[in-house]
Amino acid sequence: MLLENKNAVIYGAAGAAGSAVARAFAREGARVFLTGRDLGALDALAKEISAAGGTAETAVVDALDEEAVETHLDAAGRIDISFNAIGIPQQGLQGIPLADLPVASFLRPVTTYAQAHFVTARAAARRMSVQRSGVILMHTAEPARVGVPMLGGMGPAWAAMEALNRELSVEYARDGVRSVCLRTTGMVETSTIDVVFGLHADALGVTREQFTTTVAETTHRKRATTLTEFAETAAFVASDRAAAMTGAVANLTGGVIVD
Repeated sequence: MLLENKNAVIYGAAGAAGSAVARAFAREGARVFLTGRDLGALDALAKEISAAGGTAETAVVDALDEEAVETHLDAAGRIDISFNAIGIPQQGLQGIPLADLPVASFLRPVTTYAQAHFVTARAAARRMSVQRSGVILMHTAEPARVGVPMLGGMGPAWAAMEALNRELSVEYARDGVRSVCLRTTGMVETSTIDVVFGLHADALGVTREQFTTTVAETTHRKRATTLTEFAETAAFVASDRAAAMTGAVANLTGGVIVD
């Protein structure tokens, strides 16, 4: 198994991306620490993972709260993998031209994602650099690199995360701590993308299905990244088989971005 004897903490674990990665990590042998704000949803995921033969623990942790994150990691003990999968509601943030977007709506994703990822990555780096090993993972989307209309602050937020990824690597890779972003398209299986595509479809005066088809056509494969593809890549990147990968972006956009 790729992650046997590894401990992985996942923030926002009850969401679609977080839970998919948690299942993949557990299946590959990791002990997963599931955190978020909805304990009921976390416990349900932990029960599912345990039933499949994995090991999972749950805790209510706000990834924006420095003290909560530090306290949780102190209690968890050794952490080999940190993955932050938090999300925020997109209503009022996307599907609005920049000229009509309130300043607060533009800044919300920028400040929320930057703070949460800095808090969790810093806490992980502090511990991983001492043990001289560990992997910090982030999830971004193609607007981190390409212009997409009516995304508000989401593009800048993802770009900031990828810049933070590089900063973490240049400072901590020498201590055995790797940092990698996984960049996908919008994953249509998730409830978040269902909402987002609906917002954009309404703004453009088309159906959600028409908008989804248009987005898929921008890829070489003519389809979006799937949750399974995302989770399987996350497990590989978090493993020792990807030991030379740091400060990098794993491009899962299906050709939307060609490196």
